[in-house]
Amino acid sequence: MRPYKFSTKVSSKGTIKIPFSKKLIGKDVEVTIRPKSNNKETDISASNFIKKWAGFLQSKDADANKYDYLSNKYT
Repeated sequence: MRPYKFSTKVSSKGTIKIPFSKKLIGKDVEVTIRPKSNNKETDISASNFIKKWAGFLQSKDADANKYDYLSNKYT
């Protein structure tokens, strides 16, 4: 059975209404509730990600740091 996705609101009594579907009558279903996010950063593109995080962990001598890390790890 294919999954169904729809938007609804939780009432003040804590109930939700789901759209009617004859295919769901008498079926066991799994319900997952996730608040909608208005944050547009969830749909970040690869280029925007690079622009945002490029240079975040820059090191003047990255090769020396890698060598030191591996030397300490395997000695």
